[in-house]
Amino acid sequence: MLRILHQIFRTGIVTEPLPREIESEIEVVGAKLEDAILKRFRRSLTIRQIDAGSCNGCELEIHAVNNPIYNCERFGIHFTASPRFADILLITGPVSINMETALKRTYNATPPPKLVIAAGDCAYDGGVFGKSYASLGGIGSIIPVDVYIKGCPPSPSSIIQGILKATENTGVSNPRICTGKNR
Repeated sequence: MLRILHQIFRTGIVTEPLPREIESEIEVVGAKLEDAILKRFRRSLTIRQIDAGSCNGCELEIHAVNNPIYNCERFGIHFTASPRFADILLITGPVSINMETALKRTYNATPPPKLVIAAGDCAYDGGVFGKSYASLGGIGSIIPVDVYIKGCPPSPSSIIQGILKATENTGVSNPRICTGKNR
């Protein structure tokens, strides 16, 4: 145990620099996001990510948000495995027939006030999958959505901007659309 702790202290926080144009954008959005998280969520925002039937392109970009390059934890964002501890549901993909019940149960298990972000073109309107015998289309046809992040897949900076819009989206009845950049 002590050996592991010594290794952690020796290594420190491992991060890598972003390209300058992206770093300046992330710094501005991150500062706003950190302020919003501090005011509304008391320093920590917890996200439960749900794959409702996607091709995993959006999941790779969400992983990039959490990697040492984008390092979303510096803004107070954490991911959780349980919806009971989540403030935001970050959902990707069209809703497949087999995921409809699981998505509704996860939504109901999340404590209020819960925010829902639909990430990617498939989560917006079904994308290339559309509505078919196996797909019910976008997330908004199953549960209420607060913010849509468009893009196939949306870039990590678009995902961070979508999270910022969701934290600022208090009391707005219509969902906000964040036009994301494709990768």
